[in-house]
Amino acid sequence: MKIALVHDWLNQRGGAERVLEALVGLYPDAPIYTSMYWPKVMPDEYREWQIHTSSMSRLPLLKRLHRAYLPLYPLAFEGLDLSAYDLVLSNKSGFCHGVLTGPETVHICYCLTPTRYVWDFEWYAQREGIGRLSRAILSPILSYLRLWDRLAADRVDHFIAISTAVQRRIVQRYRRKSTIIHPPVDTDRFSPCAGAIGDYYLVVSRLVPYKRVDLAVKAFNQLGKPLLIIGDGRDRARLEAMAGPTVNFAGYLPGEKVVEAVARCRAFIFPGVDDFGIAPVEAMAAGRPVIALAAGGALDTVIEGETGLLFRQPVAEALAAAVEEFENRGFYSGSIRRHAEQFSPAAFRERITAFVEQKVAAARHEGE
Repeated sequence: MKIALVHDWLNQRGGAERVLEALVGLYPDAPIYTSMYWPKVMPDEYREWQIHTSSMSRLPLLKRLHRAYLPLYPLAFEGLDLSAYDLVLSNKSGFCHGVLTGPETVHICYCLTPTRYVWDFEWYAQREGIGRLSRAILSPILSYLRLWDRLAADRVDHFIAISTAVQRRIVQRYRRKSTIIHPPVDTDRFSPCAGAIGDYYLVVSRLVPYKRVDLAVKAFNQLGKPLLIIGDGRDRARLEAMAGPTVNFAGYLPGEKVVEAVARCRAFIFPGVDDFGIAPVEAMAAGRPVIALAAGGALDTVIEGETGLLFRQPVAEALAAAVEEFENRGFYSGSIRRHAEQFSPAAFRERITAFVEQKVAAARHEGE
């Protein structure tokens, strides 16, 4: 088979890029098509890949001001020629599912989420601090992009969703069914602590408002229990100002220090909403229970009473009550670790491979 991978943009490394890396590991000979590529800020191994960029890559200041070119992304991906491929795998949170393929091509979209800043712009604008004037200017553009995004979804033969929450969103936005295959988490990087567990609870997060670290700060102020917060971001000063004496901020720490802190925490606190949420799974890979808001990907990854606890309301009082309940419950690190292993890269590779083989075989059978 001739296989191509499609990715929205390569100008930062996050969860989407980790999925792409896993797909490249499965299909190392497949070229990658994307809107832009900024080698300077990406891992060195990316330079060994066959990366093809769109016509957008020639636009001035694109790498740093890529949001300013928002209306052009649909045209950029429609301008890529993928007609010669038997299989196209798009890894999408933006617009890359809109590529044009040949009539015999099987297009499978691994959907991280329907394009959030198109469908949930008010939430995104608040998160990014976009002002009212900019919102008003963008309003007609967003109407066009919603229409394009919905129609582009019809070009996809099969959708894969990363979680139940995203699966529901695909139905709401695109009127399409999907199969859930959770993204890969490097579970081998974490392991249960051989020594004594510490007396602190832990948050590992970027310190930005939508992560709702403020809920954890307020809850542990009420409880008077030790909370360690690892991470940095624009919300740090506000959070430090509201923190009591039992809440400590470690800032950014190197990876090995984070691994150690996760393995020794009493429980991992996850107060925000994420489409999947890698950090709670990493904590469970270390055998540590998770106390999470009952929303988003946590509903797929945390088993109530077995691998952690869920609190139902996004308020500090609900989180504090969950912590108090946790203090009276017992959790077993070995069973928590075994649960986390189902999200390993090996499990991801197995499920993706089986899905692709099934859909390609069905398409060939229909064509005979």
